[in-house]
Amino acid sequence: MPMKYKLDSCTCESKAAYFISNNAQNTVVALKINSDGTLCDGSITPTGGTGESGISGATNMPAGPDSLFSQSPLMITGNFLFAVNPGSNTLSLFSISLNDATKLTPIGNPVSTLGEFPISVTAHPYHNIVCVANSGAKAGVACSTYSRNGLSQMDGLREFDITQATPPVGPTNTVSQTFFSDDGTQLFTTVKGNPAVNTVGFFSSFPVKNGKVSMQGIQSSPTDTAVLFGVANIPRSSNILVTDASFGAAILVASPSGIATTTNILKIANQVATCWATYSPVTGTGFVTDVGVNHLVEVIPSAGVLGRVFNSQNGNPGMIDLASNGKFVYALSPGNDTVETAVTVFDVVTREKITEVQNFKVEGAGKSSQGIAIFYG
Repeated sequence: MPMKYKLDSCTCESKAAYFISNNAQNTVVALKINSDGTLCDGSITPTGGTGESGISGATNMPAGPDSLFSQSPLMITGNFLFAVNPGSNTLSLFSISLNDATKLTPIGNPVSTLGEFPISVTAHPYHNIVCVANSGAKAGVACSTYSRNGLSQMDGLREFDITQATPPVGPTNTVSQTFFSDDGTQLFTTVKGNPAVNTVGFFSSFPVKNGKVSMQGIQSSPTDTAVLFGVANIPRSSNILVTDASFGAAILVASPSGIATTTNILKIANQVATCWATYSPVTGTGFVTDVGVNHLVEVIPSAGVLGRVFNSQNGNPGMIDLASNGKFVYALSPGNDTVETAVTVFDVVTREKITEVQNFKVEGAGKSSQGIAIFYG
């Protein structure tokens, strides 16, 4: 898969941005991050597994962009990188070189996720636990431990009864994202409903005790939500920024027992499908994206209101997964049949306005691309 770069070289070797191609031969695409936040030359590393797209309920064809109907198909903790393989129902583990962040070394072989169509992964740096959400006919969450020796076998599938196929038909009625609570005491997962048939989505929680994730959990459906999607924890709190593709975003609060309740509903004007979220510690705010509208929208959790809106004119059809790092937000646009894949870099630190720093084209990556994760050495 060739890449096209706008810059000849990078001055920094210790930072990189990553996403998965989710093609038949699944790969991790790594782009170096320059000292000024811009992107340049990178690498492509096979995961050892296969990618696969979900089926669009609107067209009955393989979905793309948003091929997995999810957030966080790859994850970084320390210098470990985890990546799902939806087509082979496995999870891969890599180490990231501290000398060149685009150099990835596989650790062991991919392991089974015990379900079908894995779409989201989360890892906890203190418990050394990694958990994967599956969204196919065998839906649910399974967990294992990780080390320098690789991944252990998954412990068992915590099943979700969503009556799906493999690959799933979506985006509604599919699993969205699995993630640990900010304090690491709960494993949460968001699952979409389907408003067209009055199916209610839910927020799943499994307690984490003594370094293990319980096999018994609870589910709750926060008021006024319908299509729960991507999330971002609000640091040092039990509050969670969550997107809802039916209206925009919401702020939830999770109780010690894991029950989620709604504190704020944030309707975004002219949205199509707001589905992905990140939080910037530098600005103290969240940011969300829309696969059908090429804009970046700020959320101010402390006030429960929307903030700045940046409407990009770079020609991308919309953006999906995004991640913050320092003063920057990096957002993936998988493109479509006529527009190339790109990663857009935004400077979000200036209070008056958001600035688009770069729209970095990744030739050949394709509309199945998913995820974004940042390593900063």
